[in-house]
Amino acid sequence: MTARMIRFDEKYAHLIDELEKCGCIEIAKDEKLELDPYFYERKASLDKTLKAVEDGTMKLYSEEEWDEHMDELFLELERKYGNS
Repeated sequence: MTARMIRFDEKYAHLIDELEKCGCIEIAKDEKLELDPYFYERKASLDKTLKAVEDGTMKLYSEEEWDEHMDELFLELERKYGNS
């Protein structure tokens, strides 16, 4: 038997149930998906971000740099949209 992960539209759930009943397929429970249905999507996004940081296409700021950038942003927003 081959192990694969599939996603299917809810309207086909009855077909999956039939295949499981006849023994054609076995549905394995994935604890990660039971606890968090978007686990694999978030994992893929995080992996992509980490790869971008590692290969230099995305900058990783230190806490001090981030604070400085946020202070500059707040000042700019205050200048543009503040009640003067």
